[in-house]
Amino acid sequence: MILIIRPDRTDIEFDKLICELESMKMKTHVSVGENTTIVGLVGDTSLLDINEMKANPLVLDVKRVSEPYKRANRKFNSADTVIDINGVPIGGGYFTVIAGPCSVESQQQLNLIACNIKKSGASVLRGGAFKPRTSPYAFQGLEAEGIKILENAKSREDIPIITEIMDISDLRYFENVDIIQVGARNMQNFRLLKMLGRQKKPVLLKRGMSSTIEELLMSAEYIMSEGNNDVILCERGIRTFETSTRNTLDISAVPVLKKLTHLPVIVDPSHACGNACFVPALSKAAIAAGADGIMVEVHNNPAKALSDGAQSITLEEFDCLMNNIRKYAELENKKL
Repeated sequence: MILIIRPDRTDIEFDKLICELESMKMKTHVSVGENTTIVGLVGDTSLLDINEMKANPLVLDVKRVSEPYKRANRKFNSADTVIDINGVPIGGGYFTVIAGPCSVESQQQLNLIACNIKKSGASVLRGGAFKPRTSPYAFQGLEAEGIKILENAKSREDIPIITEIMDISDLRYFENVDIIQVGARNMQNFRLLKMLGRQKKPVLLKRGMSSTIEELLMSAEYIMSEGNNDVILCERGIRTFETSTRNTLDISAVPVLKKLTHLPVIVDPSHACGNACFVPALSKAAIAAGADGIMVEVHNNPAKALSDGAQSITLEEFDCLMNNIRKYAELENKKL
């Protein structure tokens, strides 16, 4: 349920209303816009009388939210959420580029990539330390050592870092990580999501390969229900009958999500197609669809990469991609 509050209310009256609502065991989420204040109510709202709420002199209107996700719902917060990552904004008219290797392989490798992607215009460095792989015999990542390498590159290049978490027990290694990524395989690991919801750290949530848009939003709700509203949604392709690409990029999910939620939405073109030659086209499509950014896999030598080399673009290709992205971003009034 949401309450639309009169603009001429006083702070004392408003605080009294919030206290009354919370005394009825309702959780309140306040969104203050330029002309409108919205109070979202989470809890057993079936016990509330809509007519009684409308009779309150502070309330302009009352609406029930039929969707199961509440805090992630745009009805709760009409303005786009902008998440600040050490001075790097994600959402709200900005187009943020996250780039780096699929796996952290060495300090020398990561320093080289971090230096080059930043020069080209990337704002966040990605790199896998804990790697979920389909085969148990594939490279599983450098784990805690990989995060230390990321931290060193972050300090050296003054760039925020993002890496994936696989298990709650590894959370202690993520203290200096700027964005925690939840991969497609963990999108519905609800225990992990709730634990991340209790952290004061942004979370990038990837859509599961067979998950619906509503299931993605419900997973975001698990994080937000614990108090962490800094959630970034990532469309990374879904599993279909098509075999020409690794996955099928559901580009329509971007405008749908932008309509349903106030959270930032980015696209991962690398995992979506699994082929480096398609990454530039899908990156441009992401801008045109209204995405708030992309996450691209970049490697200094893809042929020798320890994981996902086929979908990784080179440093030179990334620089060319960034030059093209600037032109497309300007056409869509996006700020890089």
